[in-house]
Amino acid sequence: MPSRLPLTPLVLASLAATWIVWGSTYLAIRFALVSLPPFLQMASRFLVAGALLLAWMVLLRRAALPSARQWGHALLVGALMLGGGMGGTAYAEQTIGSGLVVAFIAIVPVMIVALDSLWGIRPGRRESAGIAIGLAGVLLLTQGSGFQASTAGLVAITIATAAWSLGSVLSQHRFPLAPGAVGFASEMLCGGAVLTVMGLAAGEVPVLRQNWPPQPAAILAWLYLVVFGSLIAFNAYMYLLANVSAGLAASYTFVNPVIALALGVLWGAEVVSGFEWLAAGVVLTGVVVLLSSRR
Repeated sequence: MPSRLPLTPLVLASLAATWIVWGSTYLAIRFALVSLPPFLQMASRFLVAGALLLAWMVLLRRAALPSARQWGHALLVGALMLGGGMGGTAYAEQTIGSGLVVAFIAIVPVMIVALDSLWGIRPGRRESAGIAIGLAGVLLLTQGSGFQASTAGLVAITIATAAWSLGSVLSQHRFPLAPGAVGFASEMLCGGAVLTVMGLAAGEVPVLRQNWPPQPAAILAWLYLVVFGSLIAFNAYMYLLANVSAGLAASYTFVNPVIALALGVLWGAEVVSGFEWLAAGVVLTGVVVLLSSRR
Protein backbone atom coordinates (compact mmCIF):
# COMPACT_ATOMS: atom_id res chain seq x y z
CA MET A 1 0.00 0.00 0.00
CA PRO A 2 1.53 3.37 -1.03
CA SER A 3 2.52 5.83 1.66
CA ARG A 4 0.45 8.98 2.04
CA LEU A 5 2.87 11.74 1.21
CA PRO A 6 1.76 15.35 1.77
CA LEU A 7 1.35 17.63 -1.22
CA THR A 8 5.07 18.24 -1.64
CA PRO A 9 6.44 20.23 -4.62
CA LEU A 10 7.37 16.94 -6.34
CA VAL A 11 3.86 15.55 -5.88
CA LEU A 12 2.35 18.79 -7.19
CA ALA A 13 4.72 18.78 -10.19
CA SER A 14 3.78 15.18 -10.94
CA LEU A 15 0.09 16.04 -10.75
CA ALA A 16 0.62 18.97 -13.12
CA ALA A 17 2.42 16.70 -15.58
CA THR A 18 -0.39 14.14 -15.64
CA TRP A 19 -3.08 16.83 -15.80
CA ILE A 20 -1.64 19.17 -18.43
CA VAL A 21 0.69 17.00 -20.51
CA TRP A 22 -1.63 14.01 -20.73
CA GLY A 23 -4.51 16.34 -21.55
CA SER A 24 -2.62 17.32 -24.67
CA THR A 25 -1.36 13.89 -25.71
CA TYR A 26 -4.74 12.83 -27.11
CA LEU A 27 -4.46 15.57 -29.71
CA ALA A 28 -0.85 14.49 -30.40
CA ILE A 29 -1.99 10.88 -30.90
CA ARG A 30 -4.56 12.11 -33.39
CA PHE A 31 -1.91 14.06 -35.33
CA ALA A 32 0.45 11.07 -35.35
CA LEU A 33 -2.28 8.72 -36.62
CA VAL A 34 -2.14 10.51 -39.96
CA SER A 35 1.06 8.59 -40.77
CA LEU A 36 1.63 6.11 -37.91
CA PRO A 37 -0.85 3.26 -37.20
CA PRO A 38 -2.01 3.00 -33.57
CA PHE A 39 -0.20 -0.03 -32.14
CA LEU A 40 3.16 0.53 -33.85
CA GLN A 41 2.92 4.24 -33.03
CA MET A 42 2.57 3.44 -29.33
CA ALA A 43 5.15 0.62 -29.54
CA SER A 44 7.88 2.84 -30.99
CA ARG A 45 7.01 5.61 -28.54
CA PHE A 46 7.49 3.43 -25.46
CA LEU A 47 10.43 1.42 -26.78
CA VAL A 48 12.42 4.58 -27.49
CA ALA A 49 11.44 6.26 -24.23
CA GLY A 50 12.10 3.11 -22.19
CA ALA A 51 15.50 2.52 -23.80
CA LEU A 52 16.58 6.13 -23.20
CA LEU A 53 15.44 6.07 -19.58
CA LEU A 54 17.03 2.69 -18.80
CA ALA A 55 20.32 3.70 -20.45
CA TRP A 56 20.41 6.93 -18.46
CA MET A 57 19.72 5.14 -15.17
CA VAL A 58 22.14 2.22 -15.71
CA LEU A 59 25.02 3.93 -17.52
CA LEU A 60 24.99 7.34 -15.86
CA ARG A 61 23.30 6.75 -12.51
CA ARG A 62 24.80 3.25 -12.03
CA ALA A 63 21.43 1.81 -11.09
CA ALA A 64 20.95 -1.96 -10.95
CA LEU A 65 18.97 -3.71 -13.66
CA PRO A 66 15.64 -5.26 -12.65
CA SER A 67 15.69 -8.85 -11.45
CA ALA A 68 14.08 -11.61 -13.49
CA ARG A 69 11.03 -11.46 -11.20
CA GLN A 70 10.76 -7.70 -11.65
CA TRP A 71 11.00 -8.06 -15.43
CA GLY A 72 8.10 -10.50 -15.21
CA HIS A 73 6.08 -7.95 -13.25
CA ALA A 74 6.96 -5.29 -15.82
CA LEU A 75 5.75 -7.54 -18.62
CA LEU A 76 2.38 -8.12 -16.98
CA VAL A 77 1.82 -4.51 -15.92
CA GLY A 78 3.16 -3.18 -19.23
CA ALA A 79 0.91 -5.48 -21.22
CA LEU A 80 -2.11 -4.20 -19.31
CA MET A 81 -1.35 -0.48 -18.96
CA LEU A 82 0.49 0.12 -22.23
CA GLY A 83 -0.61 -2.73 -24.47
CA GLY A 84 -4.27 -2.74 -23.51
CA GLY A 85 -4.54 0.78 -22.10
CA MET A 86 -2.55 2.99 -24.47
CA GLY A 87 -2.87 0.67 -27.46
CA GLY A 88 -6.64 0.53 -27.05
CA THR A 89 -6.84 4.30 -26.67
CA ALA A 90 -4.88 4.94 -29.88
CA TYR A 91 -6.96 2.35 -31.73
CA ALA A 92 -10.19 3.97 -30.54
CA GLU A 93 -9.06 7.42 -31.70
CA GLN A 94 -9.18 6.18 -35.30
CA THR A 95 -12.97 6.27 -35.20
CA ILE A 96 -13.88 8.18 -32.01
CA GLY A 97 -13.35 11.87 -31.35
CA SER A 98 -10.65 12.66 -28.79
CA GLY A 99 -13.23 14.46 -26.62
CA LEU A 100 -15.25 11.27 -26.17
CA VAL A 101 -12.10 9.26 -25.55
CA VAL A 102 -10.96 11.63 -22.78
CA ALA A 103 -14.43 11.72 -21.24
CA PHE A 104 -14.75 7.94 -21.28
CA ILE A 105 -11.40 7.54 -19.53
CA ALA A 106 -12.88 9.37 -16.54
CA ILE A 107 -14.31 6.05 -15.35
CA VAL A 108 -10.76 4.98 -14.44
CA PRO A 109 -10.91 6.29 -10.82
CA VAL A 110 -14.14 4.35 -10.22
CA MET A 111 -12.55 1.18 -11.58
CA ILE A 112 -9.42 1.70 -9.48
CA VAL A 113 -11.42 2.32 -6.30
CA ALA A 114 -13.53 -0.80 -7.01
CA LEU A 115 -10.42 -2.92 -7.57
CA ASP A 116 -8.72 -1.45 -4.49
CA SER A 117 -11.64 -2.71 -2.41
CA LEU A 118 -10.44 -6.26 -3.14
CA TRP A 119 -7.44 -5.41 -0.92
CA GLY A 120 -9.63 -3.90 1.80
CA ILE A 121 -8.87 -0.28 0.87
CA ARG A 122 -11.87 2.02 1.16
CA PRO A 123 -11.86 5.66 0.02
CA GLY A 124 -12.66 8.37 2.54
CA ARG A 125 -15.94 10.27 2.36
CA ARG A 126 -14.41 13.40 0.86
CA GLU A 127 -12.38 11.40 -1.65
CA SER A 128 -15.51 9.52 -2.67
CA ALA A 129 -17.37 12.80 -3.02
CA GLY A 130 -14.61 14.22 -5.22
CA ILE A 131 -14.73 11.18 -7.50
CA ALA A 132 -18.52 11.38 -7.72
CA ILE A 133 -18.51 15.12 -8.53
CA GLY A 134 -15.78 14.68 -11.12
CA LEU A 135 -17.62 11.88 -12.86
CA ALA A 136 -20.85 13.87 -12.81
CA GLY A 137 -19.04 16.74 -14.50
CA VAL A 138 -17.65 14.44 -17.20
CA LEU A 139 -21.13 13.03 -17.81
CA LEU A 140 -22.43 16.57 -18.25
CA LEU A 141 -19.54 17.25 -20.60
CA THR A 142 -20.47 14.34 -22.85
CA GLN A 143 -24.09 15.48 -22.95
CA GLY A 144 -23.01 18.82 -24.38
CA SER A 145 -21.33 17.34 -27.46
CA GLY A 146 -22.50 15.26 -30.38
CA PHE A 147 -20.34 12.17 -30.08
CA GLN A 148 -20.37 9.66 -32.89
CA ALA A 149 -18.50 6.45 -32.38
CA SER A 150 -18.14 3.04 -33.93
CA THR A 151 -18.88 -0.13 -32.02
CA ALA A 152 -15.29 -1.29 -32.46
CA GLY A 153 -14.00 2.02 -31.10
CA LEU A 154 -16.25 1.88 -28.05
CA VAL A 155 -15.18 -1.69 -27.33
CA ALA A 156 -11.53 -0.65 -27.68
CA ILE A 157 -11.78 2.28 -25.24
CA THR A 158 -13.74 0.12 -22.78
CA ILE A 159 -11.01 -2.51 -22.83
CA ALA A 160 -8.38 0.22 -22.60
CA THR A 161 -9.80 1.77 -19.43
CA ALA A 162 -10.31 -1.64 -17.79
CA ALA A 163 -6.76 -2.77 -18.65
CA TRP A 164 -5.17 0.50 -17.46
CA SER A 165 -7.09 0.36 -14.17
CA LEU A 166 -6.21 -3.28 -13.50
CA GLY A 167 -2.55 -2.67 -14.31
CA SER A 168 -2.45 0.36 -12.01
CA VAL A 169 -3.84 -1.57 -9.06
CA LEU A 170 -1.74 -4.70 -9.62
CA SER A 171 1.44 -2.60 -9.76
CA GLN A 172 0.57 -1.30 -6.29
CA HIS A 173 -0.52 -4.45 -4.51
CA ARG A 174 0.62 -7.64 -6.21
CA PHE A 175 3.28 -7.08 -8.89
CA PRO A 176 5.59 -4.22 -7.89
CA LEU A 177 8.11 -2.95 -10.41
CA ALA A 178 11.80 -2.37 -9.81
CA PRO A 179 12.39 0.74 -7.66
CA GLY A 180 12.26 4.17 -9.26
CA ALA A 181 12.84 5.06 -12.88
CA VAL A 182 14.39 1.67 -13.69
CA GLY A 183 11.01 0.08 -13.01
CA PHE A 184 9.23 2.62 -15.19
CA ALA A 185 11.72 1.98 -18.01
CA SER A 186 11.28 -1.78 -17.78
CA GLU A 187 7.51 -1.37 -18.00
CA MET A 188 7.80 0.83 -21.09
CA LEU A 189 10.15 -1.64 -22.78
CA CYS A 190 7.91 -4.61 -22.01
CA GLY A 191 4.76 -2.70 -22.96
CA GLY A 192 6.43 -1.57 -26.19
CA ALA A 193 7.31 -5.17 -27.03
CA VAL A 194 3.69 -6.25 -26.45
CA LEU A 195 2.44 -3.36 -28.61
CA THR A 196 4.85 -4.40 -31.38
CA VAL A 197 3.36 -7.90 -31.40
CA MET A 198 -0.13 -6.37 -31.46
CA GLY A 199 0.83 -4.15 -34.39
CA LEU A 200 2.27 -7.08 -36.35
CA ALA A 201 -0.82 -9.19 -35.62
CA ALA A 202 -3.09 -6.34 -36.74
CA GLY A 203 -1.23 -6.06 -40.07
CA GLU A 204 0.02 -2.52 -39.49
CA VAL A 205 3.38 -2.93 -41.29
CA PRO A 206 1.87 -2.47 -44.79
CA VAL A 207 0.00 0.59 -43.54
CA LEU A 208 3.23 2.02 -42.16
CA ARG A 209 5.03 1.41 -45.46
CA GLN A 210 2.21 3.00 -47.42
CA ASN A 211 2.43 6.20 -45.34
CA TRP A 212 6.25 6.35 -45.25
CA PRO A 213 7.89 8.81 -44.84
CA PRO A 214 5.64 10.25 -42.12
CA GLN A 215 4.25 13.74 -42.46
CA PRO A 216 6.17 16.42 -40.50
CA ALA A 217 3.21 16.99 -38.17
CA ALA A 218 3.11 13.27 -37.37
CA ILE A 219 6.84 13.23 -36.59
CA LEU A 220 6.54 16.23 -34.27
CA ALA A 221 3.53 14.66 -32.55
CA TRP A 222 5.44 11.38 -32.07
CA LEU A 223 8.43 13.22 -30.57
CA TYR A 224 6.10 15.05 -28.20
CA LEU A 225 4.58 11.74 -27.11
CA VAL A 226 8.02 10.23 -26.48
CA VAL A 227 9.48 13.12 -24.48
CA PHE A 228 6.51 14.64 -22.70
CA GLY A 229 3.90 11.89 -22.78
CA SER A 230 6.24 9.00 -21.90
CA LEU A 231 9.45 10.23 -20.28
CA ILE A 232 7.81 12.99 -18.22
CA ALA A 233 4.08 12.39 -17.68
CA PHE A 234 4.12 8.59 -17.53
CA ASN A 235 6.93 8.55 -15.01
CA ALA A 236 5.08 11.19 -13.01
CA TYR A 237 1.99 8.97 -12.95
CA MET A 238 3.95 5.93 -11.81
CA TYR A 239 5.55 8.06 -9.08
CA LEU A 240 2.10 9.10 -7.90
CA LEU A 241 0.89 5.49 -7.88
CA ALA A 242 3.78 4.59 -5.59
CA ASN A 243 3.37 7.51 -3.18
CA VAL A 244 -0.21 8.79 -3.01
CA SER A 245 -3.72 7.38 -2.96
CA ALA A 246 -5.01 5.72 -6.13
CA GLY A 247 -7.86 8.23 -6.37
CA LEU A 248 -5.49 11.19 -6.31
CA ALA A 249 -3.13 9.54 -8.81
CA ALA A 250 -6.08 9.09 -11.19
CA SER A 251 -7.34 12.68 -10.78
CA TYR A 252 -5.85 13.49 -14.19
CA THR A 253 -8.93 11.84 -15.68
CA PHE A 254 -11.01 14.75 -14.39
CA VAL A 255 -8.73 17.51 -15.66
CA ASN A 256 -7.83 16.03 -19.06
CA PRO A 257 -11.28 16.75 -20.58
CA VAL A 258 -10.88 20.43 -19.66
CA ILE A 259 -7.42 20.56 -21.26
CA ALA A 260 -8.78 18.83 -24.35
CA LEU A 261 -11.57 21.41 -24.60
CA ALA A 262 -9.15 24.31 -24.31
CA LEU A 263 -6.84 22.86 -26.97
CA GLY A 264 -9.80 22.32 -29.25
CA VAL A 265 -10.74 26.00 -28.96
CA LEU A 266 -7.19 27.34 -29.32
CA TRP A 267 -5.77 25.03 -32.00
CA GLY A 268 -8.74 23.19 -33.48
CA ALA A 269 -11.09 26.12 -34.11
CA GLU A 270 -13.78 24.31 -32.11
CA VAL A 271 -16.76 26.08 -30.58
CA VAL A 272 -17.48 25.21 -26.94
CA SER A 273 -20.90 26.05 -25.56
CA GLY A 274 -21.61 27.63 -22.19
CA PHE A 275 -23.06 24.33 -21.01
CA GLU A 276 -19.80 22.53 -21.81
CA TRP A 277 -17.74 25.12 -19.93
CA LEU A 278 -20.13 24.73 -16.98
CA ALA A 279 -19.57 20.99 -17.09
CA ALA A 280 -15.82 21.60 -17.13
CA GLY A 281 -16.22 23.70 -13.99
CA VAL A 282 -17.95 20.79 -12.27
CA VAL A 283 -15.05 18.55 -13.25
CA LEU A 284 -12.56 20.94 -11.69
CA THR A 285 -14.70 21.13 -8.55
CA GLY A 286 -14.37 17.38 -8.19
CA VAL A 287 -10.58 17.69 -8.38
CA VAL A 288 -10.57 20.37 -5.68
CA VAL A 289 -12.70 18.19 -3.40
CA LEU A 290 -10.44 15.23 -4.06
CA LEU A 291 -7.32 17.23 -3.23
CA SER A 292 -8.93 18.69 -0.10
CA SER A 293 -9.25 15.17 1.31
CA ARG A 294 -5.48 15.24 1.85
CA ARG A 295 -3.58 17.16 4.49
